[in-house]
Amino acid sequence: MAAYASRSITLSQPPLLSFGPGCAAGCPDELTKHGLRRVLLLTTASVAPLAKPLVEGLVAHGIVVTTITEVPAEPGIKDFERILLEARKFIPDGVVGFGDGNVLDIAKLVAALHDRAEPVQNFFGVGLLPKRRTFLVCLPTTAGTGSEVSPNAFLLDETELLKKSVNSPWLVPDAAFVDPLFTLSVPPAITAATGLDALVHCIEAYANRFAHPMVDVYALEGIRLISSNLLQAVNNGIDVPARTAVALGSLYGGMCHGAVNTGAVHALAYPLASEFQIAQELSNALILSPVLRFNLSAAPERYAQIARALGVKRLESDLATAEAGIAKLEELCDACGIRRNLATYDIPESAIPRLAAAAMKATRLLKNNPRDVTLVDAETLYSQAFLA
Repeated sequence: MAAYASRSITLSQPPLLSFGPGCAAGCPDELTKHGLRRVLLLTTASVAPLAKPLVEGLVAHGIVVTTITEVPAEPGIKDFERILLEARKFIPDGVVGFGDGNVLDIAKLVAALHDRAEPVQNFFGVGLLPKRRTFLVCLPTTAGTGSEVSPNAFLLDETELLKKSVNSPWLVPDAAFVDPLFTLSVPPAITAATGLDALVHCIEAYANRFAHPMVDVYALEGIRLISSNLLQAVNNGIDVPARTAVALGSLYGGMCHGAVNTGAVHALAYPLASEFQIAQELSNALILSPVLRFNLSAAPERYAQIARALGVKRLESDLATAEAGIAKLEELCDACGIRRNLATYDIPESAIPRLAAAAMKATRLLKNNPRDVTLVDAETLYSQAFLA
């Protein structure tokens, strides 16, 4: 990975990116500035009350708002098609996503496709989506996916039990408001899982065959911010400085995700989420340690730098430092209440062959991994996840 600095890279970010406690108050003015009159708000019933001031602000500006709250966890193609039908009836000129990464992904796809006839399946892949014609704003209420700044949107393909993505610069929102105050009421377990998801985004972007200095800056700072503040956010959800630090780390993770993408951790996590309905964020934590230990020999110096960002002191070698970093990650998972043994989630060991086969289909991620992963390797890694 030494020659990576000579590669060109493109970072796509929202034209307006607002961050900080209370920043969401500026959202109605931004929509009004762009002349919007009919706004579709996508959210969930659990966080819809948090959006009340936003809706009131939009209405006060003369904007007609309709709200869809039926965005499920881990949405599939059928869920998206149902929501798309509702959106088409309203004919919005603006779409606002207010919620977790699943909500934001659905909002991004609705904004891109509500005025097109083609099915979403036509756009799975990279660079296949035509220019979006509807204004799009995203406001995350969790600190995890970084979807508010990424060009990706994910859906479960129910027929293949496989998460698929649309990757396009036209999915990057026109504006994003990352307001940590929205995360204060997130329960500890979700805070832990989403925070670890963001941490994995940063880790896998830094230890990546396509790593780049422009992204390294975000990755290492994201690792530092999240690892040093996540436990406090879990234990004391109303700690605004801790929540703000984790939200910023999550934002950096989203920037990493869009520019460099992730690797084998996400590739092996997707089948766990798809078949066993384990939240994607949690799935990453379950497979994290085995994959990182597998990767160490391919990039010990990179994993040593990750360990340093985690707060580990430099040891006698890069490999020793890196191994201490993995131990530090395991301590963080345990302290946050994450049960890392797959068996505790009623996943049978007999599922390993089909989980491994499904993971090997995620070639867009596996190609980024520092070390090649074979089918046998994948089976071994899942087996190790039963021993945590």
